[in-house]
Parts: sequence; structure tokens; C-alpha cells
Amino acid sequence: MGISIWQLLIVLVIVLLLFGTKRLRSIGSDLGGAVKGFRDSLGEREKDEEEKERLGRADSERVIEGDVTSKDKEHEKEKSS
Repeated sequence: MGISIWQLLIVLVIVLLLFGTKRLRSIGSDLGGAVKGFRDSLGEREKDEEEKERLGRADSERVIEGDVTSKDKEHEKEKSS
């Protein structure tokens, strides 16, 4: 019940007759460009995710030293008294 090789060849010949080789070549190059663009965008997305993960680890490892100050109103009142 599957498609035989002869049926595929007949379909290929009909497609060639309808569209011609030049048009099929341009369609193929357009399709190839679209697939390449899709793969490039996936690669960029993976690079972005790796960069975010790397930066997240770097931020969690960083220690900032300093004095803790408070800007509460009660603290301000104590200073002015």
C-alpha cells in the first residue's frame, strides 16, 4: 500500500514539466536559505542561554563587601536627636 519508486519518478517528472528546472532550483535555494536561517537562529538562542547561565554563575560567586546602611525614618530620627 506504500508508494513505489515508479510512482515517485512519475511525480518527479510531472513536477519538472510543470515548474521547470530553473524555478525548482530557485525554490530549492530559497528553502535551503530558510533552513540555514532557522538553524542559525537556534544556534544563537543556545549561545544566549549558555551566556545567561555563565553570567548567572558568575554573579552568584561574586561577593560584595561594604557597610549596611538603613534609610528608615526611625533611623533618621535617632541620628537627628
